[in-house]
Amino acid sequence: MGNVFCCVQVKQSTVAVKEKFGRYNDVLEPGCHCVPWFLGSRLAGHVSLRLQQLDVRSARMRLATNEKAEAEKIIQIKRAEGEAEARYLSGVGIARQRQAIVDGLRDSVLGFSVNVPGTSAKDVLDMVLITQYFDTMKDIGAHSKSSAVFIPHGPGAVRDIATQIRDGLLQASSNQ
Repeated sequence: MGNVFCCVQVKQSTVAVKEKFGRYNDVLEPGCHCVPWFLGSRLAGHVSLRLQQLDVRSARMRLATNEKAEAEKIIQIKRAEGEAEARYLSGVGIARQRQAIVDGLRDSVLGFSVNVPGTSAKDVLDMVLITQYFDTMKDIGAHSKSSAVFIPHGPGAVRDIATQIRDGLLQASSNQ
């Protein structure tokens, strides 16, 4: 009461509760309002909107955190899918590469056997196997950090190496 002109100013970041004859009537937003005290209206009190603003901010932060977590999850899933696809394609590429090597060896063995009389397919495959072995040893010596590789090099050593490699491959295939 006490306001002769019946005008009430509600400050920013607050709201006022208006009562009429002691009962809740309205909520007054920030600004200037007419509260006729002589008709039984009065202000019951002011409520700060600061808590409401904090609640809105915290809700926005929760939403932003959830959206960020969802985005990170999607990125992680897409990365895993990409890695799986790359591994699959790598396996397909290796399989095709091995198939091409086998096809090339078959053609080479057949061509060599036809062009050089007195050679068998086994002789040609032994020669190819030894050539690949020496190429591998050359690569190991050129690119590896090891300083020594011990290889037997006698007249019968080449045949022994071919036999050892062939036996190792046969043992590996029989164990599978």
